[in-house]
Amino acid sequence: MERSVTTNPCRIGLIGLGEVGQVLANDLHRVGGVEVCAWDRLFAVEGSEPRRAARSLTFVRAASSMAEAVSGSSIVICAVTAGECQAAAGEAAPALTHGALYLDLNSVSPRTRTEAAGTLEAAGGRYVEAAVMSPIAPKRIASPVWLGGPHARAFLPLAQWLGFAGAKVYSDAIGEASAAKMCRSVIIKGMEALLAESLLTARRHGVEDAVLASLQDLFPVGDWRALARYMISRSLQHGRRRAEEMREAVKTVAEAGFEPWMSRASVERQQWAAEHAEALSQQALTDMLDHMLARMPAPARLTEAARR
Repeated sequence: MERSVTTNPCRIGLIGLGEVGQVLANDLHRVGGVEVCAWDRLFAVEGSEPRRAARSLTFVRAASSMAEAVSGSSIVICAVTAGECQAAAGEAAPALTHGALYLDLNSVSPRTRTEAAGTLEAAGGRYVEAAVMSPIAPKRIASPVWLGGPHARAFLPLAQWLGFAGAKVYSDAIGEASAAKMCRSVIIKGMEALLAESLLTARRHGVEDAVLASLQDLFPVGDWRALARYMISRSLQHGRRRAEEMREAVKTVAEAGFEPWMSRASVERQQWAAEHAEALSQQALTDMLDHMLARMPAPARLTEAARR
């Protein structure tokens, strides 16, 4: 007889207690009959964000190993970084309860997704692809999530009961939701990289106001200054994670038979942005740009031109 999750306790193994993992842990805690046991490899690192979260989220049981978090869980949710997706699947597989659902929220290429699914299905798990199609913060667990794979339709009612109000089945095949997510990332993370490069250059030349005004003429999205600051700040705050995601976008483009020139460049700019995270302390766009530029000496000829 199938267990009713609405009347019996549901144990969820949560892999990853970073930004997304913490949002999920808090929101799942509000669902009656749900127990969350989390594991993050950074629990062992003193001062790390996951370790601090494990101490502050007293309703989450912090596991001492991946196996402890996964074993006995009817649902496992993986919310690590893109570069850790396959490693997490490989480590979780031996401890996975037969028939357990494995919801993979990581932003990876269709091939990476297929390989992770194969690892977990071979271990007796039921793999569900999940592509988060917006930033997690505004709607939290209710963010739009596209599900994929042969178990997605069966999982959907349970997902909605858990609070994934924005979940929908995108495809019965593994990889299609991920392809859509990665193509979106080429644009969104690419725009972040382009805005940073363009406006840092414009600010150094003293023409940033003209550039922003011209963008408003072409793309009337409202306050371009606020939008630019927001998008650049995302790279500053999450650049390392975004660089990993864009490496998966590189794979996605290459898997389609194209040379991923733009995606490769976005990897470099996102990684570079992460090294300037202290600029987040500046609230105005120009102050943020100046903070970043202060670490990059201007070429001599530009300095001489400014003196004239």
